[in-house]
Amino acid sequence: MNTTGINNHADALEEFKLGVCYYPEHWPESLWEDDYRRMREIGFSIIRVAEFAWSIFEPKEGEFEFGLFDRALDLAHKHGLKVILGTPTATPPAWLTHRYPEVLNATVEGVVMQHGLRRHYNYSSPKYRELSAIITRKMAERYKDHPAVIGWQIDNEFNCEMGEFYAEADHKAFRAWVKDKYKTLDKLNEAWGTVFWSQTYSDWEQVFLPRIVPGGKQPNPHLALDEKRFISDNTISFAKVQADVLREVAPNHWVTTNGMFGHLNNHQMNDELLDFFSYDSYPQFSTIYFDPNEVNPLADRGWSQSLSAVRSISPQFCIMEQQSGPGGWVNKMDMPSPKPGQMRLWTYQSIAHGANMVLYFRWRTAAFGTEMYWHGLNDYHNQPNRRIREAGKIGAELALSGNRIASTRYKADIALVRDYDNEWDGETDVWHGPFAWASGKAWFKALQYRHIPCDTLFMGAKTTLADLQLYKALVYPHPTIMRDETAALLEQYTRAGGIVIFGCRTGYKDERGQCYMRPFPGAAAGLCGISVEEFTMVKGTRAPVSMTWERRSASGETVVTGADSFNDVLLPEADTVEVVARYASDHYAGKPAVTRNRLGEGEAWYFGAVFNDAAADQIIDLIGLESPAQEWLQLPMQVELAIREGESGPLHFLLNYSEQPAVVTIGQPKTDLLTGQQVSGEVTIEGFGVVVLS
Repeated sequence: MNTTGINNHADALEEFKLGVCYYPEHWPESLWEDDYRRMREIGFSIIRVAEFAWSIFEPKEGEFEFGLFDRALDLAHKHGLKVILGTPTATPPAWLTHRYPEVLNATVEGVVMQHGLRRHYNYSSPKYRELSAIITRKMAERYKDHPAVIGWQIDNEFNCEMGEFYAEADHKAFRAWVKDKYKTLDKLNEAWGTVFWSQTYSDWEQVFLPRIVPGGKQPNPHLALDEKRFISDNTISFAKVQADVLREVAPNHWVTTNGMFGHLNNHQMNDELLDFFSYDSYPQFSTIYFDPNEVNPLADRGWSQSLSAVRSISPQFCIMEQQSGPGGWVNKMDMPSPKPGQMRLWTYQSIAHGANMVLYFRWRTAAFGTEMYWHGLNDYHNQPNRRIREAGKIGAELALSGNRIASTRYKADIALVRDYDNEWDGETDVWHGPFAWASGKAWFKALQYRHIPCDTLFMGAKTTLADLQLYKALVYPHPTIMRDETAALLEQYTRAGGIVIFGCRTGYKDERGQCYMRPFPGAAAGLCGISVEEFTMVKGTRAPVSMTWERRSASGETVVTGADSFNDVLLPEADTVEVVARYASDHYAGKPAVTRNRLGEGEAWYFGAVFNDAAADQIIDLIGLESPAQEWLQLPMQVELAIREGESGPLHFLLNYSEQPAVVTIGQPKTDLLTGQQVSGEVTIEGFGVVVLS
């Protein structure tokens, strides 16, 4: 899979850049020069501006004013700051939505969303596309030769706030999309299984996006899957309107967009439109909604899993918004303030996972508006504070080490596999959807605590054997939808020496979301060498069961783990299949629960339940996966190990997520890249501290 964008500007991330999001339109012009001067003093070299400023650029339709941003950009250039310009289409002005109400989005109930927040438009409106192209062109023509401007961010956070669209224009666009995909109503009816409950369509005008039915929004599941595919394609086609203008008018600038939200194939968008992908990193989102019963929670360390998904899109990427203070809108998302050192820790968390450009959100906390509690580096009073001092320390460190880091890429021997079809289908299908996040988190946690770096790999139609062979092992927890071609590719990978690990509910649906009329696990049956004898949801009065592993612990005790949420009772069909664990209770006690099929030089595992940390630990041991630094580096649980590697060798990032100091043992002489000091033996990493070993 191509994960480097269209690559017009392959050198865009060769040098590390640190900066901040800035809103000159929010502040008296008398503050700008002092702001820019202080940015440079703490090591910032780049700013992002203008992504919400449409009403500044075009206060009335067809009347364009550039004076404010001309002065802001000229002054930025005077102070040696580079600039990313945002196209302002996430916030259409009031004149636009009032004059052209057809551009507004609507709920599934048909209620039109009104002006007053942001992202209240739909991507399908021809008028909105027209006006978006005009403002993009005008801005590009104005700033294509400005010496400060180096790149563009298209829109802002596609599908944030709402990732579903039900305006009249969306129904029309979906109808056209479906007609183009299926060509005939017979093929559409077959794909959606409309003979069920007499849903058969006899005219294209009868086709709509999901609407309210008895029981609420409970659409035909095959329609629901195609809905998500349509939203993704439609979003990308809207972004393309702007990308095409920028490529034409400002070919010397790179193009990106930010955020990673639902119902959007970001890999496709990156491959087709962007030079690299950008993300908005707010680790406290993983901590404000937490399970108090979770054992050994990852908390903000779990954000590394999100960053690994970003890395799957763009191996080296930009953090367009890095959390720098307490976050929150007036009415929601009320986050605590980062403790001393946490902002620095989170910055290096992003960098360790592949970021070669980091911009903090934001320079100064807004004194008004919905986000006036989304704090930036500076407080309202604009006086020196702890966050500014911490940013200055980071700036000084990266001035010395940033480019050495930028020449490297993240390295891992195992990948957690995901795909868009199963994620989108799982939103409707409770028989597999809720399992994917639980299993992915369990595996990520088990790997983190054993200091084994891992990637995320998105499986798609363009995935190649070479993509898979970057890894010793692949964990594909619950790929309910699996094409025969995907199963064949995974079998090639396995026969060549790879290890693939599946969980329950694997392989029994085709790409339409219809169930194969063959034994489970359907497309994966030959690869795994088993069939599913029977299965059950574990819920309500159905008591949880456990499984007993054939291997014993180091002390010789029997190993027992939970068999969570769903149980596939397995039946070996091939002589090459080994039973690794059996169910320990209920009427299927003694039946196979976990199997390993040795195929060629590799092996395919089937785990007949939803993964938990303990089960993942067992499999990690059995496949012989170890920390790549195990021979010379001993780390406590609270420290994450991340590795970036380049021509000059590996960099080992040690990130302490505890407020308490952590003692690590370094068995080989190393240099801490951030301080230049030689380190070996027992080394204490301060609370929320970071060490980068080279």
